[in-house]
Amino acid sequence: MFRPPSVVFSLLRRIPMAACLLLLTTRANAQTDSTSINGADTCWVLISAALVLLMTPGLALFYGGMVRGKNVLGTMVQSMVAMGVVAMQWVICGYSLAFGPDFNHLGIIGNLRWFGLEHVGLLPNADYSATIPAMAFMIYQCMFAIITPALITGAFAERMKFSTYLVFTLLWATLVYDPIAHWVWGSGGWLHAKGAMDFAGGIVVHVSSGYAALVCALVIGRRRGFGTQEMRPHNLIWTILGTGLLWFGWFGFNAGSALAANGIAVLAFANTNMAAAAAGLTWMFLEWVLRGKPTALGMVSGAVAGLAGVTPAAGFVGIPAAIFIGIGAGALCYWAVALKPRFGYDDSLDTFGVHGISGTWGALAIGLFAEFSLNGVTLPGAREANGLLFGGGFHQLACQAEAILFCGVYALAATFIILKVLDATMGLRMTKDDEDTGMDLTQHGEEAYLPG
Repeated sequence: MFRPPSVVFSLLRRIPMAACLLLLTTRANAQTDSTSINGADTCWVLISAALVLLMTPGLALFYGGMVRGKNVLGTMVQSMVAMGVVAMQWVICGYSLAFGPDFNHLGIIGNLRWFGLEHVGLLPNADYSATIPAMAFMIYQCMFAIITPALITGAFAERMKFSTYLVFTLLWATLVYDPIAHWVWGSGGWLHAKGAMDFAGGIVVHVSSGYAALVCALVIGRRRGFGTQEMRPHNLIWTILGTGLLWFGWFGFNAGSALAANGIAVLAFANTNMAAAAAGLTWMFLEWVLRGKPTALGMVSGAVAGLAGVTPAAGFVGIPAAIFIGIGAGALCYWAVALKPRFGYDDSLDTFGVHGISGTWGALAIGLFAEFSLNGVTLPGAREANGLLFGGGFHQLACQAEAILFCGVYALAATFIILKVLDATMGLRMTKDDEDTGMDLTQHGEEAYLPG
């Protein structure tokens, strides 16, 4: 019979019993904690993360089709490069700033305890979701952080230097998006603690990017030849295709924000579709009646407005309310875009008129249409989350207005400062000759369409 050498017994005796017990206890706890992970919930969140990421290439097509042919590659690259820049920033510090433990318990920003995803592992974080790994929540939220600064590019399409845009994206994600995400969604965020509701990013994504877009349009200035030269979209087929990808991806954006494969996800999914449909039809019929023809661009712009409008409310309201939110988004955004020439600013692709306006409307609509019976959300003070029309009084409406005001003003002010610093150090705009030639050749040395 084989007998292990005595040296083996000697080594075994040298292993402290405490270390063995610690190892066994740690493994037991890990196994116990991992049992709270729900496979269906995790699968749905990962699928939703992929859907939200697909929205950024969809946005590239949506925006790319609306610019002139000489700027199509440059415009699309601005969306695509955000997938790299913001993803790196998110892993290094963005996630910790947005969702990390609160810095000094002020509710303003997360600390850097999760820097480089330290302490972000494969077990759940009960502050955000008790049934999926913390890393699944992290990567899902990463996709939101990516598309938000990409949305802003529609305001300064065809005129910002690419090098400046890269730095702008990094600074804006760190100094604007991350703090606002912490205020509204962070477990210690001050607006979250006051009862502000934002199911999937109407305030965090659309108000912040829409208001920032307005500042960008004003500070950077109008395109050369704006108002005197024809600046038609060069390929509306791309814009329509981009809308389809955005609509498809938005199911992950909204329904995925339930963070579980449950009834709330189903509700948000249905609300997303119906609001987009209602808004697209509303814009189309308004244009048909007032301008004589229903345009493809108007119809898809209305659909995107409806998607953005229902985003903050998707998991809090019923389908009739979602349809009404969509109608309101379609009408309000149509008028915002139609009245833009009176103000003379050049928001090239109507980021403020579509995302800023619809995000504001949708966030306020929570204060009107939220139903506790649908979601079961309980707010600070054990108050049921009901809107004005469902017995909640004006309290939730006031909470929503406060969140919009503070986040909107902060986005305006911080974006203005970032732009002014970049203008003084790097310069914001391409030269006149570069703008006349186009972004594709001057910024990237490529052409979307070869001559002949």
